[in-house]
Amino acid sequence: MTKLSVNINKIATLRNARGQDTPNLVSVCRDIIKFGSQGVTIHPRPDERHITTQDVYDIHKLLIEVNSDMNKNDPGFIEFNIEGYPSAEFLSLVNDVHPEQVTLVPDPPHVLTSNAGWDFVENKKTLIDIKNKFNSMNCRVSLFLDPYTFNDQQALALQEIRPQRIEFYTEQFAKLYSNNKLTESVQMYQSASNKIQEMNIEINAGHDLSLENIKYLINNLPEIKEVSIGHALICESLYQGLDVTIKKYLYEIKEASKTND
Repeated sequence: MTKLSVNINKIATLRNARGQDTPNLVSVCRDIIKFGSQGVTIHPRPDERHITTQDVYDIHKLLIEVNSDMNKNDPGFIEFNIEGYPSAEFLSLVNDVHPEQVTLVPDPPHVLTSNAGWDFVENKKTLIDIKNKFNSMNCRVSLFLDPYTFNDQQALALQEIRPQRIEFYTEQFAKLYSNNKLTESVQMYQSASNKIQEMNIEINAGHDLSLENIKYLINNLPEIKEVSIGHALICESLYQGLDVTIKKYLYEIKEASKTND
């Protein structure tokens, strides 16, 4: 069944707005896990506009504590997913904390948020080198992929890179879904998924996913291993609370999985 990883960047943004430590990120992270999240995602950036370097180490320490009586194959194990552009600073952070998953995104420091998939042809050698480095640390590597730019050339390059997973950039899915173009919203993703699964590469998804659209996505792409959700989940939590919102996501994912049984 698809797992839910909660992206806590927006909690860090709220804390940083006052330059103090409220809300405390580690405390909120602990609660998110208690409420049912199966993973924690962060996206540290060089300007530290949300996640700081110290946050990376603090959350790493928390997850060591939370997972202390488990191994990675246990159902209750909480994975640490670090997203980012593979700058020298980012590579150093990953080298220090060895998260279970590293999601590489092609957004250099000036970009507001992740907004494109990798050009695998252009970046093939770099991505192979980084993937091999992270795999040697026992980190699963996932690469951001936009189905709308995923042609045959890109597929051949991805096959050579061979990450363990890709993460579908789902902004276009969310836009089409919100405009009631339901069938169209998943067509490109299904087509890309078929090619990717033939390479024995697993699939994650993230960006603009919400309680409104998550069930439809998983109904139509049941092969998705993990969804990483932050912005919408935190916005929805303003009205419903984190506990209720996370449980609603888990319910929608479970119901989608039942449909596909």
